[in-house]
Amino acid sequence: MATIGRWGITALGITLMAAACGSGEVPDAGERAPIKRAPTLTNEFTPVELEETVDDLVAEINKNASQPMQIAVLLKEADGFWATVLRAVNRAMGELDVTGSVVGPIAPASDDEDSVELQNLQIAQVVADGAEGLGVAPFSNVQATAVDEAIAKGVHVVTLDTDVPTTKRALHIGTLDRSAGATAAKTLLAMLPPAPGTVLIHGSEDEEWVTGLDRTQGAQEVFEEAGYDVLVRQTNWDEAGEIDDVEAMAAQIKAADPPVAGMLGLFNISYRCAMAAEVAGAPDLPIVTFDFDPKTVDYMRQGRIKATHTQRQYYQGYLVPYILYGIKSIGLEATKEILGPRMVDGTRVNTGLDVVSADRIDAYNDFLDLIGSNQ
Repeated sequence: MATIGRWGITALGITLMAAACGSGEVPDAGERAPIKRAPTLTNEFTPVELEETVDDLVAEINKNASQPMQIAVLLKEADGFWATVLRAVNRAMGELDVTGSVVGPIAPASDDEDSVELQNLQIAQVVADGAEGLGVAPFSNVQATAVDEAIAKGVHVVTLDTDVPTTKRALHIGTLDRSAGATAAKTLLAMLPPAPGTVLIHGSEDEEWVTGLDRTQGAQEVFEEAGYDVLVRQTNWDEAGEIDDVEAMAAQIKAADPPVAGMLGLFNISYRCAMAAEVAGAPDLPIVTFDFDPKTVDYMRQGRIKATHTQRQYYQGYLVPYILYGIKSIGLEATKEILGPRMVDGTRVNTGLDVVSADRIDAYNDFLDLIGSNQ
């Protein structure tokens, strides 16, 4: 279990500060210049609609006097998938000229319960340190109490990537998971022979992890409607998870009746599908995955993974400070009105999904280089 002492070491080890001015002092509102975003170069993968939404938000904020703000953003990790988020948050905080911190663990906690408790301590600490706005990527919906306690103290909270939908958080920013799962399933479906057959999903059936479950169920519904049997391998995130996942999926491939016709991986470590297919002696199975992990890209270049789906995590991170600042400057309802075209209901902002086929790897790498987010 995490302790207060561990919290201090963990947070200070990775906290990155975005100072409001060179002296470290927060200037008076009258001294602050209007927000000016750094220009973004574009290519075929640039989400123009998201860029325009941020521009609209900035234009409305700039109608009011600029004001200082302290923001904290708590992430699950600081490398890989999360390194992109971290860079985006810091870029946005620099453009906004706010003070604050981006905090993530130095290393993965020993278990899920430990991770949850550690992040709960981080939430309490940044609130005690004066954060007015909090962005948090929670580990699960069981963190509702910690989030609601921050809100009760007057802190505006938005979640990113994963959500705590039972809380009073202002907004959630991320992938619309059920729709994303369905999109990925349709990508694979186009590569499969007609049913009958079995599709093996590297996903999640954990009811406490709402977003993972939604993504899995969204995919499962598409395959079942098309007449396929579906097997789900519960993703193992533990230290020994890769070996367990590969062995378990290989066994499922060998035992499936009707035979496995294709595999769908729904998370950033789902390149394990290609590893399992090889162990099972079925390296030519059509495989579709999520995210742009370097191992996924390697398997795509080998022709083993046919396509992947990226979650635009850069834009999830980039939007968090802008939305928190917008809530303080023009209010929650005015901020939501500007975000309206990107919202799927009253509280969720959908950042969308990029479908990257194996023949578009280089073009997508060019896009990531443009925004400084290549892993």
